[in-house]
Amino acid sequence: MLVLTRKPGEKIMIGDEIVITFLESRGSEGIRIGIEAPRHLAIKREEIFEAVADANREAAHAPSDAEAILKGLLRPEG
Repeated sequence: MLVLTRKPGEKIMIGDEIVITFLESRGSEGIRIGIEAPRHLAIKREEIFEAVADANREAAHAPSDAEAILKGLLRPEG
């Protein structure tokens, strides 16, 4: 891990296409940064990424009788 100290307005370059700008410090609330990157690159907060990954893992472990339950719900009555 690279650890840097930056002042407001200073930037960090990652490769040729990604620029991270330190905007301001908000004390105990954290710091504000701006990220410039090509549109094809996804930029996600880690907690959102983890929440989606957890939901996907949970959905992948459906009960073994889930198909039968769904078919039962879709059967027309009559």
